[in-house]
Amino acid sequence: MGCDEFGWYSEHMLRPKVGGAFIFVWRDFSMREKLEQLGKQALSALDAASSSVELDELKVRFLGKKGELTAILKQMGTLSAEERPVMGALANEVRGRIEERMAARRGEIAAAEMEAKLANERIDVTLPGARRPLGHRHPMTSLLDEVKDIFIGMGFEIVDGPEVETTFYNFTALNTSENHPSREPQDTFYFSDDVLLRTQTSSVQARTMEKRQPPIRIIAPGRVYRKDEVDATHSPMFHQVEGLVVDKGIKMTDLKGTLDLLFKQIYGNDTKVRFRPHHFPFTEPSAEMDLQCFACHGKGCRMCKGEGWIEMLGCGMVHPNVLRICGIDPEIYSGFAFGLGTDRMAMWRYGVNDLRLFFENDMRFISQF
Repeated sequence: MGCDEFGWYSEHMLRPKVGGAFIFVWRDFSMREKLEQLGKQALSALDAASSSVELDELKVRFLGKKGELTAILKQMGTLSAEERPVMGALANEVRGRIEERMAARRGEIAAAEMEAKLANERIDVTLPGARRPLGHRHPMTSLLDEVKDIFIGMGFEIVDGPEVETTFYNFTALNTSENHPSREPQDTFYFSDDVLLRTQTSSVQARTMEKRQPPIRIIAPGRVYRKDEVDATHSPMFHQVEGLVVDKGIKMTDLKGTLDLLFKQIYGNDTKVRFRPHHFPFTEPSAEMDLQCFACHGKGCRMCKGEGWIEMLGCGMVHPNVLRICGIDPEIYSGFAFGLGTDRMAMWRYGVNDLRLFFENDMRFISQF
């Protein structure tokens, strides 16, 4: 077996001829040439590749399941048993050379791509930085933080609870009867018959009394939800701060003094408040507290609808039934509770006449505060 200068392999075979003589048969092995040509083409293409994407494409072209090397190897079935191991060894050698060169080129290209990326993303630290406008707290958040600070200064603790509540904590534990209008679907967002979006953070008060024994002095700020039509003073989502004090000897005067101090701290020492009798199922006696209109100082205007006073919150002494439901003996302890809407407080504090402005995210409005 031998090889000429073109890489063609020949086989010297003796075949008998009629009469006892022999003839010489020269047979070319084109598969070897194809493998060697494939190797040269692959190495040349790899040297010319300039990106990782091109390398991946060349790998598929030459070494893939449907690649050129696989196509040549499919011809192995046409070879004799003696030829197959020879061609198989050559095919493995060609594959090895291609894979070795491909790995080397991948490393070279990766290094070059990293150099280019570093050059393109180089930062000149001597250039002045781009100034970003600084934000600030939302006016409603600022007011809520101020309310929290005032109550903390009076010895109150801040507690939190779930916004998705059960009817027990939202209504039943607060002495709200089964036929009370607030339980109706037209007033409340229900997920099921027993699960709803809380209508008040008083549910946090019930959860707290259920877990603790007096003395209790807490506030529960948070979002609440009711089916109110959106207008200048109403929203289906708004913010409340509910307060609760339970201890021995708590009286209505303690409630009035606490709220009077709160509003004077927020609006000034000349602030005037008044309490009107009202009814709430979870307090007895109950009251609503009004704030003298800051726009007309009691004379009557569009802001207060001519009344001179603006309703701010509901309050009262904790109903004995609520204490019993939560495991507190009303013969020993008494308490007061209140619930105020901080959204309206922010309106009066900043002189805003439309609640919707706080939620529209108009930077021209928000940036004023």
